[in-house]
Amino acid sequence: MKEFEIRENEAGQRFDKYLGKLLSKAPMSFVYKMLRKKNFTLNEKKAGGNEILQKGDKIRLFLSDETFEKFCRGTNDGGAKGFHSYSKKDLEALNLDIVYEDEHILVFNKPSGILSQRAEKGDVSVNEYLIGYLLSEKLLTEEMLTTFRPAAANRLDRNTSGLILCGKSLSGLQYLSEIIKDRTLEKYYRCIVEGEFSLNGHKTGEMLLEGYITKDKEKNKVKISKTPLSGQGTKDIVKTGITPLKTYQWENKSYTELSVHLMTGKPHQIRAHLAGTGHPVVGDMKYGRKSALSERYHIKNQLLHAYRVVFPKSQGRFAYLSGKELIGKPPCQYEKVLEELRNGNME
Repeated sequence: MKEFEIRENEAGQRFDKYLGKLLSKAPMSFVYKMLRKKNFTLNEKKAGGNEILQKGDKIRLFLSDETFEKFCRGTNDGGAKGFHSYSKKDLEALNLDIVYEDEHILVFNKPSGILSQRAEKGDVSVNEYLIGYLLSEKLLTEEMLTTFRPAAANRLDRNTSGLILCGKSLSGLQYLSEIIKDRTLEKYYRCIVEGEFSLNGHKTGEMLLEGYITKDKEKNKVKISKTPLSGQGTKDIVKTGITPLKTYQWENKSYTELSVHLMTGKPHQIRAHLAGTGHPVVGDMKYGRKSALSERYHIKNQLLHAYRVVFPKSQGRFAYLSGKELIGKPPCQYEKVLEELRNGNME
């Protein structure tokens, strides 16, 4: 017999989902058969599998050690073992700063160059650093990873820096996913673009950019148009709020720092929207071009930083986060370029 007790980070999921993760090599037909025969029990009672697990729930599996090992995920097939541990000093060396942490949620300030999530097997992303940190702090064990893996709830492009929100517990990850999906989490970016930004003759105040977005999967690029593109199934409308902060003159060319309110959240949305106005983000080679500024300061990534989030007003379990604001300091290169623009300001 195997016995397990539900921990805080596992609570909130269906019993059958938990069993499917614990016995990932077993077909679900086997899991349901064991439930019907009362070989898998919840708090010493027969269960159907649709129960929502709570912290402290006790689960018993009446299986032989041989059968359990046969169906339990191993160490060499994508299982829980083998993760590297990352201390706070390790994360600091990577410039992966922890901006906020509580029992359920952790927020990183990600530098450019680090993936939010794996693109290919063998990649090391924010998720791996998160799990490594929790292992190092003994807030997680490799055994616990079998039934729940902490993960990032939002994504940033590899070469975009800024705030990444991660769920340490299942309930934390579910909450973050919910407020991102329903767009009640307010997300703000800072960026430096080419030219003196204006839209329809306006140069100050918040301006709204909106349009239909289409993705070219082969080129991994998106295009935003004012009307749906014929024959391409364009249906998603994206909205981006733009507020010019200050325009600088550098070597007879203009550059503007913007505050960007990401009202919807689609891949490359900000970069494509700004490029479409004729003001690409400095350093963005996919949607923009080389500029004198990017060449002078060897800028190899877009100067786009997710610097601020504001949690929605809420009650219940996560009421302590109601209206909370988090700020992520821009990376050194962004600050350096901005300082050079200020020094070269000829307005």
